[in-house]
Amino acid sequence: MANDRQSLFDRLRAQWPLFEYEAYRWWFDEEGLRMEFDFRMGEHRFRPTTLLERRPFFRPEVPVEEMDRLVFNIGMAELVSYWKCACPPRVLVRCGHLDSRQLAFWKKLYWHGLGEFFYTNGIATSRDAFMSLECDAGSEAVPDGTRPLSARFPFPDATLVPVGGGKDSVVTLELLARAGCRLHPLIMNPRGATVECVRVAGYSMDEAVVFRRTLDAHMLELNAQGFLNGHTPFSAMLAFYTALAAFMTGIPNVALSNENSANEPTVPGSTVNHQYSKSLEFEDDYRAYMAPLLPGYNYFSFLRPLCELHIARLFSRVGEDYWDVFRSCNVGSKQDVWCGHCAKCLFAFIILSPFIPHDRLVQIFGHDLLHDPSLRHELDQLTGRAATKPFECVGTVGEVQTALALASGQGAPDLSLFDLADRHNLADRYLKILKAACSDYSN
Repeated sequence: MANDRQSLFDRLRAQWPLFEYEAYRWWFDEEGLRMEFDFRMGEHRFRPTTLLERRPFFRPEVPVEEMDRLVFNIGMAELVSYWKCACPPRVLVRCGHLDSRQLAFWKKLYWHGLGEFFYTNGIATSRDAFMSLECDAGSEAVPDGTRPLSARFPFPDATLVPVGGGKDSVVTLELLARAGCRLHPLIMNPRGATVECVRVAGYSMDEAVVFRRTLDAHMLELNAQGFLNGHTPFSAMLAFYTALAAFMTGIPNVALSNENSANEPTVPGSTVNHQYSKSLEFEDDYRAYMAPLLPGYNYFSFLRPLCELHIARLFSRVGEDYWDVFRSCNVGSKQDVWCGHCAKCLFAFIILSPFIPHDRLVQIFGHDLLHDPSLRHELDQLTGRAATKPFECVGTVGEVQTALALASGQGAPDLSLFDLADRHNLADRYLKILKAACSDYSN
């Protein structure tokens, strides 16, 4: 049930009517490329930082204007995490120029990416009213970026694979590696599961592109003081970091592991989607936004034609060595464990249940989650008996029902879920790899 924080929203907006993106900076030191962003909300200042660790396969020289453009756009993705503290009605970008098309992209992303935030806080607003977004007239223009592709991406056949430590990115890593693709894993803030999945896949951390992102401590202080808080579009922010990674490595292809199921709204009959920035709609918008800024950059979801059930079956076949190291639990992520008490854990248990023996699943997760009475509400949410799905990255109600039917041998599972969806952004060579992996059980 949503909290009623409407009055707090209105009060904070009145007290802090302006949010400013004042500056961004980047420089190299012995550890790598450092970035810092400067946001202001009245007396509140935020300066988050990110380090891209140095690697020998990075380009030796970087054009300043192109770096400026990429880092500036990362700041546009970062700012929404700080804006949400008080939701100022006016956002002023002082350190770069955005044209009307670009402003429309960001306004749409912020609106849909914050859909869960508004819903769970019980905030009523509109796409027109929640934020005005403008640039300072004195800002210098951000360069167009029209240099030829041959100078920008010398490794057009290689692929960067973001790894989050869950089953999906493992499937992408394994299928592309087995097809002979040159790969570099990409990790944002390494933790046990991401490091171990990369290791099992046969890569060292020296072969991985690693970002270390640090939130500004003052935002966390405001959260503790009772300012507004909630979900922001993390995957959209990650997308802009992958553009920088592609530029630094000379590798144009970034293979995400977002599935077709991510397109379904979390709240039925609405546009509220926990996974909006993993959806095909965002992917299409992002590709269109980046095309004139970084020609040749190819951001796509390798698993987009598949649903979660399909991916679970592939995961069960890529190697049992992954079963004890992968993690998809947000609650237990800092401790690198399955908490065993959240909807994400329950969903993972269910979706794998037709393909991994029950006793082995119990060993992986610590106990039999499907028959845990404390997870009854989460089970109702996942199976469609509750008003909304969980606000987690989980599959569709139909997938959960089919997984339960397959695991129990009862009922009529919807085997059409194993068909490949037609709408995606895979180039032919990637689609052939995916189809070959699925050919023995596609219907």
